[in-house]
Order: sequence, then structure tokens, then C-alpha cells
Amino acid sequence: MSFLWERIVSVSEHALRVGALVSLPTEEEVMEDGGIPFVVHTSRLPERKARAKREQRAEGSNPFLPPDPELVVDTLATGHVAVLNKFNVLEHHLLIVTEGFEAQDELLTVADLEALLGCMAEVEGLGFYNGGRVAGASQDHKHLQLAPLPLGPGPLPVPLDAVIPDGLPPGRIATVPALHFGHALVPLDGAGIAGLGADEAHRIYRRACAAVGVVDRGRPYNMLLTRRWMLVVPRSRERWRGVSINALGFAGSLLVRSRDERDELQLAGPVQVLASVVDGGPAS
Repeated sequence: MSFLWERIVSVSEHALRVGALVSLPTEEEVMEDGGIPFVVHTSRLPERKARAKREQRAEGSNPFLPPDPELVVDTLATGHVAVLNKFNVLEHHLLIVTEGFEAQDELLTVADLEALLGCMAEVEGLGFYNGGRVAGASQDHKHLQLAPLPLGPGPLPVPLDAVIPDGLPPGRIATVPALHFGHALVPLDGAGIAGLGADEAHRIYRRACAAVGVVDRGRPYNMLLTRRWMLVVPRSRERWRGVSINALGFAGSLLVRSRDERDELQLAGPVQVLASVVDGGPAS
């Protein structure tokens, strides 16, 4: 067991006891569409979370400057702090936050990817970045995220893996035929992230971003990283009929707030829902 994972578990247990961490209860189900076994979480978001967001906006405060000490897992040598996601749907969900303020719509740096890769070397998970509010970011202070796997009760740790073809050339830009919207997938070689340095990861990231037109600050997008591939998706809108979509949606994990939203999602089909929020995709 890694040091980081031990810290995540112990800090989570303590934060839950003192009320600093709020785990949102959800109903989980697998909703297959387009060959992807989507994990759909249905949760009535607690008033405590909504009230905290309203107060934060009214005060103009930044919950990451400084982060709640009860939620801090570790200080990283890259200039980042590993912090628990205060209102989590996925257990042991980690945020990797820049110590000083940097904007969430800025492109990632080598240091950002070094911090993420370091955490992923210790914890098998899905790393991701929501590049701006339109991409589903809830805070304006730059933070990457790491969700431990599996993402839910489905047959695969990452549902999207069901439709990623085998044998794609590592390091080259590819697309997934089952995803009928703009994206850039880069398979990693057999060593996965264990053999990927931060500089090389940053070069791959910039090439994937450029392939979908994300070349400057302010262009919304999602970046997803597993031990075997990187995915970048350009965004045009945050929501589909009130349902917020962030990077987790493109991995195959979606959150809705009611049974009615769940039923609408099933009727429309998750793949079509994702396409509706992608730059160049159909309108919702």
C-alpha cells in the first residue's frame, strides 16, 4: 500500500468524523449506450453544498487559499497540494491544487502533469482536468483531479475502455469510432504512465489539445488520463437540460439530481448527451 493511499484513507476517515468531508449518497446503475456501460449516479445534492456555494460566491472567497486543513492529504514538491474533494460522489476523490492562485482556464504546465503523474503512480485512478466553467469546473482556482478506480459497479474500471480499439499505435493521435463528437485520444505505450515523464506527458497533452483546436487559454475542454491513454475533448457548453457534464462524463460516469433527470438521460442516450456539449456537437 502506497504512502499517498494510506494518507487519503486516513484523512478521509478523520474528515468524515469531524464533518469536514461530506460524501453524497447516490443510487448507482449501469446504463449501456453505444457499447459503453455508463455508470449513472442519482443523487439529490444536499442543501449544505448549495448553501456553501452561494456563500462562497457572495463573499468572493477561494476555498483553496488556503484549503481546509482537515482535507489536506499532502503537500507536493511540484507546488501543489493534494486535498480531498469536500463534497464527493466518488469515495477518496482527490484534488491536486496549485499552492498559489492560477486560473482554471489556463493550459496545464509540466509541473501540473508531474504532480498528477506522481499521484497516479501511487494510486490507480482516472486523472482529469476540467478546463474552465464551460467544461464543468466548479472552482476558478486551478486544480486537477484523481478519482480512484473503479468508477462504479460496471464491468470495467473505466467504462470508456469498452470502446477503445486494441492495437492503436502508441503516442499517435487517434479517435474512437464509437464517440460521434470531436476528441483526440493518445494511447500510451506498454509502460503506461510508469514510463512517462512529465515533459513527454506535456508534449502529448499539447499535441492532443492542438488536434481539437485547444491552443490558447480560455478555450474550454476536458482532459482525461489513465495508465494507458490520454483523451482531450473540446467543449461548447457545460450543461445538457440542467445536467452538468464534466470530464467524468466522457469516462462514462454521469451524475443526475433526480429520477426524472435519469429518465431523460436514458431516453436521449448518454452518448448523444455528451455530443451535445462538445464543441461542434448538436445542440441540446
